[in-house]
Amino acid sequence: MKARLEELVDLMVAKGIRYADARREFDRAFLARALQDAKGNVCKASERVGLHRNTLARKIDELHLHKKKSA
Repeated sequence: MKARLEELVDLMVAKGIRYADARREFDRAFLARALQDAKGNVCKASERVGLHRNTLARKIDELHLHKKKSA
């Protein structure tokens, strides 16, 4: 996983991606996956990623993620 992450970081830096944009996209993808795996249950997703449920709920709103259940 570390090697894949380093490759991605190298590519993003080479393309001129700003840190704030990279972090926002990582947060969006990471938290969306956690919500999907938890079938939209914020409490379960928060436990899985190690965030307080209120913090996760705030991030969901900030990132315009949906809490809907996966199909």
